[in-house]
Amino acid sequence: MNDNPAAAVDAIAQISAVPTILDVVCRTTGMRFAAVARVTADRWIACGVLDNLAFGLEPGGELKIETTICNEIRDHRQPVIIDNVAEDPTYCDHHTPAVYGLQSYISVPITLSDGSFFGTLCAIDTVPRKLNTPEITGMFQLFANLIAFHLDAHDRIDQERQSSELREQFIAVLGHDLRNPLASLDAGTRMLQRSVVDDKGKTVLTLMQSSISRMSGLIDNVLDFARGRLGGGISIEQADRVPLRPVMDQVIAELAMANPGRRIEADLTDVLVRCDEGRIGQLLSNLLANALTHGDPQTPIAVRSSITDGRFELTVTNAGEPIPEAVVKDLFKPFVRASAKANLEGLGLGLYIASEIAKAHKGRLQVTSTPEETRFTFQMPQQ
Repeated sequence: MNDNPAAAVDAIAQISAVPTILDVVCRTTGMRFAAVARVTADRWIACGVLDNLAFGLEPGGELKIETTICNEIRDHRQPVIIDNVAEDPTYCDHHTPAVYGLQSYISVPITLSDGSFFGTLCAIDTVPRKLNTPEITGMFQLFANLIAFHLDAHDRIDQERQSSELREQFIAVLGHDLRNPLASLDAGTRMLQRSVVDDKGKTVLTLMQSSISRMSGLIDNVLDFARGRLGGGISIEQADRVPLRPVMDQVIAELAMANPGRRIEADLTDVLVRCDEGRIGQLLSNLLANALTHGDPQTPIAVRSSITDGRFELTVTNAGEPIPEAVVKDLFKPFVRASAKANLEGLGLGLYIASEIAKAHKGRLQVTSTPEETRFTFQMPQQ
């Protein structure tokens, strides 16, 4: 826990149980002021307060650290309980009760799981109270432990969020930085293709162009993943009554050209759909690339589209080994592959992005996998 007062106040404010804890403390003990305080080497900061004593502190308010008993608790890490200052041999002459006019006082340290000291759960009053009982001290200790537990959870969530954002921002920057050299390679190979005449040179350039195309697709997936995580989802630009067959035909032709030994059988309906046609093309490209990677190379891949009850449906079906049941449940999560084979290329983002595109169109992407076939089905409203 850092020493930022605002962060400490915010962390306590996010623990919904704190107001109830302070209310129970006051009702049980009769004390008229209770607080959760952040205590550091040089500051005492009220983070949560219940003030029926007109003490004048609100969340964010501070006391001079040297005037508090909590300053001493930070050093010895033990509870301090005073029923009646005048009768207490240790604190009858202590400066804190004299400064604030206190007659009764209880304060229990809040210690985090890493052993660090956050502060105290404390209560005060200007009249004596019976506090030093097993029931009351046990209650305070229980509440202090509960607050520490929530603070630890808050810290873990905050650290995970910051770490996740940093990773995804790094991915986004990396993706952008990779585009420039890739564009130079693409331009260079296209220029050479116009001048190279020998068959061996043409073959090498074709292989290079194929690799560049695959790298471009990987970068697109990485950037979509980063944008989706940082921006709250895949962005789409829907247009009314878009003819989808041309873009689907183009995707199938491009992948068929890149995989000359594979057969793709298409049965596509001519239909107008409200959608982002570029994103639907990307969805099909990812599904078809997945089928080419994991499907049986001796069996054709089937691509079908239709309209049923006002819903557009697109399926991609391949034969081959079924997807393991343990993988199916996480298949549309990032970095999950449809196969456990280590020699397959890709980042495991294609199906995740396809699923996110489906969601952005208020649709869904599902998979069924049996020994006979694996079928991905995308459905969305036609209008």
